[in-house]
Amino acid sequence: MAKVLGLGGVFFKAEDPKGLAAWYARVLGMKVEDWGGAMFPHPKVGMTNWSPFPADTRYFEPSTAPFMINLIVDDLDGVLARAAAEGVEPTGRQDEEYGRFAWLVDPAGFKVELWQPAAEG
Repeated sequence: MAKVLGLGGVFFKAEDPKGLAAWYARVLGMKVEDWGGAMFPHPKVGMTNWSPFPADTRYFEPSTAPFMINLIVDDLDGVLARAAAEGVEPTGRQDEEYGRFAWLVDPAGFKVELWQPAAEG
């Protein structure tokens, strides 16, 4: 059955994302990558990202919340079919070399990014 496998990341707005990333690196010892976020290996597939975004980002739209949730899924098409059966349609879809993505808005108005990581190999 199509299901969520874990948390794919937490994305949020910050007035000074570079300064905030530097604080987390300095104070908490997080390894912040050149692109501005940190990655943590997932026990089975993909990874979990921590990534501050500029305060004026439009990436979380249509939600007005200052964050977005990313969930790792095992079968993006299956999860989207399940959502469609509940009357929920994606706000967008995108395929990248590192996986397939789709976005939904939950009942609280939060944008949820679904990520099916690319097959390894």
